[in-house]
Amino acid sequence: MAIHETLKQSIPEALRAKDETRLRTLRSLVTAMTNEVVAKKRKPDEFLTDEEALAILKRAASQRRDSIEQFEKAGRNELAEPEKLELVIIESYLPQMMSHEEIEVVAKAKMAELGISSKTEAGKFTGMLMKELKGKADGAVAKAVVDALLVS
Repeated sequence: MAIHETLKQSIPEALRAKDETRLRTLRSLVTAMTNEVVAKKRKPDEFLTDEEALAILKRAASQRRDSIEQFEKAGRNELAEPEKLELVIIESYLPQMMSHEEIEVVAKAKMAELGISSKTEAGKFTGMLMKELKGKADGAVAKAVVDALLVS
């Protein structure tokens, strides 16, 4: 079943469980996905592909992380807590990201394959690596791995 469809079908479950945080999060995600469907000039009752839905989920997770960071900087922990709960729910629908070690293995193999060894090629190499890891790795972690490998 598609991610968009799964989210839509999870709303009645959250209603029955009286889980307000989950319900609010699911509704906001389904709304964002429906808006995306309409923006793509398709009928509102159609579902997004999993790839399109993942892009929405990643954007929503990123927005929550940014909000949490801003609220904590401002000392507004009471506002950061609901965002943290929503982030956990959103992340439960995202695929598991690769660990630092897993990214490092792929990066070393790619470096050997392309013969990259200087720091000047770091940006180009990070871009190539992210294309290969598409959706499986966090960009910030991949960049840190590349920086660490090109220093040593």
